[in-house]
Amino acid sequence: MDIIVVFVTTSSQDEAETIAMKLLEGHWVACVNILPGMTSIFSWQGEICREKEVLMILKTRQDLFDQVARVVKQYHHYSVPEIIAVPLVSGTEDYLMWVHENTKGKNHE
Repeated sequence: MDIIVVFVTTSSQDEAETIAMKLLEGHWVACVNILPGMTSIFSWQGEICREKEVLMILKTRQDLFDQVARVVKQYHHYSVPEIIAVPLVSGTEDYLMWVHENTKGKNHE
């Protein structure tokens, strides 16, 4: 099965929850974990920046990544949001099937 885990950072809990709801309503993801209180230190436009951010962990299918990224960008206020995916190399069969069954995407309904 082609299940992936997608990481997205946002500037606030509200922004993360808005994005999560849009993704879940569209059946683009099966689950979103929102982890507040993260400190990010990064390079941006030649400066070293330090910001409080919220991490989102999304579970979805590889074939839905492009649409997930489009939805995130639509509701995200960063000009270059972090939207990265890693393959899920192993998981219990029942969990992987649950993710697959709950990620049909609007085009598959």
